[in-house]
Amino acid sequence: MTVVSQRGRLKNVSIGESDEYPTEKLTPPRSAAGFLLTDFLLNPISFNANAIQILSYPEKLADLAHSELFLAEKIRSTLISPRPSGESTFVTEFRSGRRRYFCRAFVIDSGAKEPFRPSIAMLLERGPSGLVPLSRVCQQFKLTQREREVLEFLLQGMSSKVIASRMNLSPNTVKAFLRLIMIKTGSSSRSALVGKILMTQP
Repeated sequence: MTVVSQRGRLKNVSIGESDEYPTEKLTPPRSAAGFLLTDFLLNPISFNANAIQILSYPEKLADLAHSELFLAEKIRSTLISPRPSGESTFVTEFRSGRRRYFCRAFVIDSGAKEPFRPSIAMLLERGPSGLVPLSRVCQQFKLTQREREVLEFLLQGMSSKVIASRMNLSPNTVKAFLRLIMIKTGSSSRSALVGKILMTQP
């Protein structure tokens, strides 16, 4: 994994065969995940080339030295979704061009309240190409935000126990959400639900 540090924390940068950033073919990678490490103010500290490719598409960001401000703006505009309460949360899904990505954010140091200290890690993973965007599914079946979150984790192959851990809920609550989703979608089982979502066409 190629990691770039703007604060001098990681000094070895190797991108492909040379240290120059590829500007001719700047498209989101097919399988490689993007990685971002930020401070509590969401200023990027370290990141890999895939994160830049995913977040900058279709623009061509040729100069890594000036990528920090660009990424900081993209994090706020693409990966943050304001809640009605005024708080901010990371989106779980976003699009880059025609491709869909999952965003997984992890708080690695909740006490890091100083600038440039690692606080949040983000993993940007490409979603299955055949899966219709969840926003369309949720609108079609009138799913709530919590039901959407449960469905997204289910589509990533997670069990009720793992989903419960991710969402800080009890496994029984997750099962209740799944039952509601199955009722709304007319599915008789989890496998039938997944199959129905996968077969849903835009």
